[in-house]
Amino acid sequence: MAAPQTPYEAVLHAARDVAKLDCALDAEMLATALLGSVYAVAGNDRAAAVRDFVGSFLGATTRRRAASATTIRSVFAKLVPDAEGAGEVRPGTQAPAWTDQVGRVRVTGCYAYGDVYGDQTSYLVTFAYEDSVDGGSDHAMVALIDHNIGIAKDLYVGSPAGRILDQVHQMCAADELTWFREEDPGRLRHEVDRHLEITDGLTDLPSEGSLATDRALAVSRLHLLPASTVPRLPEPPSRSVQDLVRDFLSSPEAARFALADLRADDEVASLHFCLSLITDHAAGLPDADPLRWSPAVAGLFLLDWVHRRAVLDMDDAAMLPRVTRAWSAYAVRRRGLPAAATEQIDEVVEDMIDEFARLYATGERRSPATAAVAQLISEGVDPNDSDAIDAWIDQNRHRLNGD
Repeated sequence: MAAPQTPYEAVLHAARDVAKLDCALDAEMLATALLGSVYAVAGNDRAAAVRDFVGSFLGATTRRRAASATTIRSVFAKLVPDAEGAGEVRPGTQAPAWTDQVGRVRVTGCYAYGDVYGDQTSYLVTFAYEDSVDGGSDHAMVALIDHNIGIAKDLYVGSPAGRILDQVHQMCAADELTWFREEDPGRLRHEVDRHLEITDGLTDLPSEGSLATDRALAVSRLHLLPASTVPRLPEPPSRSVQDLVRDFLSSPEAARFALADLRADDEVASLHFCLSLITDHAAGLPDADPLRWSPAVAGLFLLDWVHRRAVLDMDDAAMLPRVTRAWSAYAVRRRGLPAAATEQIDEVVEDMIDEFARLYATGERRSPATAAVAQLISEGVDPNDSDAIDAWIDQNRHRLNGD
């Protein structure tokens, strides 16, 4: 058989057996996987790319009369109803019995669960078809939101819903560092929508999971929920950075790590510099709360951000792991997290110290700007003194020019 000549022919070929499937859910899963390929290769606005592709596909296949063509057209139109021409699509005369069940589901439950640190929240919605014979099994849509990078990191549609929900219940019940609750449908839709909008604009998608393949069906299901009619979860109270630092310095955690009564000027300077790095790092996270601290946040800070963004002298490099451990314990206590969280984060940070020291010694993660500043300092040049910098440039012009 000749290779398909257009993307539309390729889709028709991939969907050649769609009319032979047993139920609407199987057809919807096939269709969302096909559209996932479009989503994955789109260059910028991926949601628009999928919508435009479906509109063009429907326009290019209007004269196709084969059962497979009319069926996949009908399923695409239900999954992406805002595509051009979707409202005019009608099932063909050879449509499978399950065709009118595509998208005809009701919501049976809305839930949220996540880790106590606030790194990730998963939203889970369960659905059932009006006709479970032609429609298919009850099923669940799960959206994983990563709060450290501010995106919808994964989407998943699976069945049966009861088994998935039971697995989540068991996981959360067995782990005191996770939580589970019923969720307001409007809030759930709002949270997933706003994070998915950011994901849709990414140049590179998360490499693991089923985000691309399940997106069209997941969004179709998500939009069966009402628009948000309730406010978002309360924001944490505004905290002055200066007040937080003062409170930390008088805390039992600062005392336990021998930070409360430093006397030497160089140690005090390093302590306050290290604390400024922690708060500056927090300011760059999506929720900008210095107390939302976790093993993951500590890792981002200690093994990545600080090497790219800060120039540490040897005193700072010696002080930073100690301050990080103390801040970790302080943040966990201030947020009222379980004792197991304190133990876990301290163990994780302690395990990072050797790698932090290696990265500091090699400088392999320094940005060009940070490396340049480090070079100036190593040669005795004050990076805040523009005259000194100009003099250094004049003296080292041959090095800068590669002579």
